[in-house]
Amino acid sequence: MIRRRPRWPRARRLAPLALPMLWGLTAIAWKLTCPLAQRVDLATRAATSAVFFAVGTVLVLGACRSLYRELSQLQAVAQAAQQVLLRPLPPCLDGLSVAAAQIAAVRGASVGGDLYEAVTTPHGVRVIIGDVRGHGLSALGAVAAVLGSFREAAHEEPGLGGVLRRLDRALQRYVGERADEGGTEAPEEFVTVLLLDIRRSGEILVLNCGHPGPFRLGCQSVEPLGVGDPLPPLGAFPLPDTLPVRRCARLLAGESLFLYTDGAAEARDATGRFFPLEDVLAAAVRAVPQTPSALVEHVRRALLAHGGGRLEDDAALVAVSNDRLRSPCTRVPAQSTESGLRRRRPAPSSR
Repeated sequence: MIRRRPRWPRARRLAPLALPMLWGLTAIAWKLTCPLAQRVDLATRAATSAVFFAVGTVLVLGACRSLYRELSQLQAVAQAAQQVLLRPLPPCLDGLSVAAAQIAAVRGASVGGDLYEAVTTPHGVRVIIGDVRGHGLSALGAVAAVLGSFREAAHEEPGLGGVLRRLDRALQRYVGERADEGGTEAPEEFVTVLLLDIRRSGEILVLNCGHPGPFRLGCQSVEPLGVGDPLPPLGAFPLPDTLPVRRCARLLAGESLFLYTDGAAEARDATGRFFPLEDVLAAAVRAVPQTPSALVEHVRRALLAHGGGRLEDDAALVAVSNDRLRSPCTRVPAQSTESGLRRRRPAPSSR
């Protein structure tokens, strides 16, 4: 059964204001045409004004309450949908600690045109971060298409190249469906994408489509992680036959990766100065405990302070830390090292 959309959705939203408007017109008509309203004595005028004011106030308050209730319901639905679309990352994935934050350029929205996800697969922990052309709620369709495809392909494809091709096909389908619905040419839609595969050994495989490379954070150092020459953004051009998956340096125990989108690197303050992301990360390494959540929160606060409380573009921040030798995510043998050493100690000589 196909349900028809209401013909006048805007009129239905304005229905609570009908009674206050009708009452206001009645008051004007009373003032202009009723003989009683023309009387000059103060008591009559005060009484009629009080009646109209009281009834009008009750009607306006009722309309405001109805509109507020509808707005609260819409916000609850929107927040639930946004949480499903860009769900919170688990704090731990196969011994890796993970944290993320999203800063939407549109006020009142918790997601925008940036995307990220991290999942544990048979091939390693796979991470994606991307930036859809444009920002705000209008980019949510492309975000949903790319994230939905990644969550499925990351488990099924043995290589990052296969994952990227699945993302490209999903984006092309989304663009084609939009063109069919609008009856016009396919809109120009592209997404910068950075795919990472972090193996159990700490080896990092990277496939980059026009996205900024991550930073690698050591004990007292911050350096860009070399990801090679990137491909064009996804959807801008057809993918080549050979995809350049790059093997990067290993992520050692205690080291972290910090991923971000253009909204963070290109944020400006009132004087036009760009956000000094690398300097902020260096300060965080010296001052903040080396946990992904503390690192992301430190950068988020500095970014908002730099932009005066809001950004012109969406920004996403993701931190991944290798805690496999010290994290509760990793299973600890039941027998401690000390007791194992005692068990392996040779027996005393009988002499």
